[in-house]
Amino acid sequence: MDEEMLDAVVDIDESNAARLLIEESHKRLVVADFWAEWCEPCKALMPILEKIATEYEGAFLLAKVNADDQQMIAQQFGVRSLPTVMLILDGKPVDGFAGAQSESGVRQILEKHLPPPWESLFLEARAAAESGDSTRAIALYRQVWEASAHAVKVSIEYAQALADGMRLDDAENILESVSKIDQDASYDQVIAQIKIKREASRSPELEALEQELNKNPQNNEVRTKLAVQYTGVGQYREALDLLIFVLQEDINHDDGATKKMLLDTITSLGKADPLAAEYQRKLFSLLY
Repeated sequence: MDEEMLDAVVDIDESNAARLLIEESHKRLVVADFWAEWCEPCKALMPILEKIATEYEGAFLLAKVNADDQQMIAQQFGVRSLPTVMLILDGKPVDGFAGAQSESGVRQILEKHLPPPWESLFLEARAAAESGDSTRAIALYRQVWEASAHAVKVSIEYAQALADGMRLDDAENILESVSKIDQDASYDQVIAQIKIKREASRSPELEALEQELNKNPQNNEVRTKLAVQYTGVGQYREALDLLIFVLQEDINHDDGATKKMLLDTITSLGKADPLAAEYQRKLFSLLY
């Protein structure tokens, strides 16, 4: 494919107008910006359009048309004032505006015709979840969740991935961001799965260790055994808290095995995981 066709921003002249304004619009949205050097509102608008085009990484083509140099093209599109912006799909203008616009105003117009910029990452996270790679899915969903400003569909799928990875407390925390009005059947399904998984994780061995620790809270051997049980059922924060408690008393507990257990648990969460980062900092403060 022509490298020019892969660009997010191009300059239009008579040699490429038909190809990039019309033919390309059958493949993706083309945003034609008609401008001129003397036009002050044009100079304010263009950086906004370029910023958004770069952000969308080629999901649409920003086609800049200098109306003074390309008067024939401007006439063909019926441009009467500057700046004029036209959104072209399948060879026809489908939307647009004339005059200056704020960045939020431009975004509102474009978002009606484009997927959100985080959509491709969202699909990648979904594919990882469907393949059973919960660690990768959780890491990707976390990025999308933040980029989407906690969009409802992202929150629910992110919580599902956390539940699949036995990160039950984290899954519940994510679902707290979903307002009551958006709590649909998919939300209820994740809540139900969390409840079932939590009940199923309550093994007799785990409960016995909890009872033993309650009776003898100074027993760090029981504490580390319970941490192993918690890790096995996805209660990572509880496990890490227990291990940090032990290391606060003895940084080399069990000849360094407890510290290694903590590091292994952090590694299993992934470097970018907020929980992993939190306990890395706690361990660092103990070490230094």
